[in-house]
Amino acid sequence: METKKKIVIVEDHRLFREGLKAMLSPNPDYDIIGEAEDGLEAIRLIRKHKPDLVLLDLSMPRLSGFSVMREIKGELPDVKILVLSIHESDQYVLQAFESKADGYAIKDCSRDELRVAIRCVLEGKRYISPGIAGSVLDGYLNGHKTLKSKSAIGTVTQREKEVLKLLAEGYQNKEIADLLCISIKTVEKHRSNLMTKLDLHNAAALTAFAFEHDLITRKA
Repeated sequence: METKKKIVIVEDHRLFREGLKAMLSPNPDYDIIGEAEDGLEAIRLIRKHKPDLVLLDLSMPRLSGFSVMREIKGELPDVKILVLSIHESDQYVLQAFESKADGYAIKDCSRDELRVAIRCVLEGKRYISPGIAGSVLDGYLNGHKTLKSKSAIGTVTQREKEVLKLLAEGYQNKEIADLLCISIKTVEKHRSNLMTKLDLHNAAALTAFAFEHDLITRKA
């Protein structure tokens, strides 16, 4: 008998996470071995269990899905990652694949589509939701082969985005340093760089910028 495929679900919204688990658990081919609700917890869980597949949201507390992918793929390249996201723009999709995603599906896809996506990724194939594949291809063919932009957000590095996200979520410099395993001086340097690049001069302005560019989600 074939071994069950081990799956980890990484999603910060509990209802959606539980829905995924309820849908997949009855399948005799799958074994849901863990759930995480933020990026740092996800990395710890994946390192521990080395699953066959990770179902990964992009917008999460503490560490983004992009950072999770780069970290995990650098250590465990055989772990397959299927992104499940609300974002349909080619910028998000292309950045996800540049971060070594194996597939990209939008969250409002049907159950049948999700099953197909999971099967494709586990078989070593790339998957992208049909509803967004056309726009992504258009963007690629129009020369958007990299995601470098002349806009303000395009000048911000991934590490600076991580620092900005945590700052906007209310974390202090020392907490950010601990979460990202960097020094307080490095956090301060990133913060200074952000203010210079974005022409923003206080924490409130940085937070507003983070909301405007969907780095964090405003809670009700």
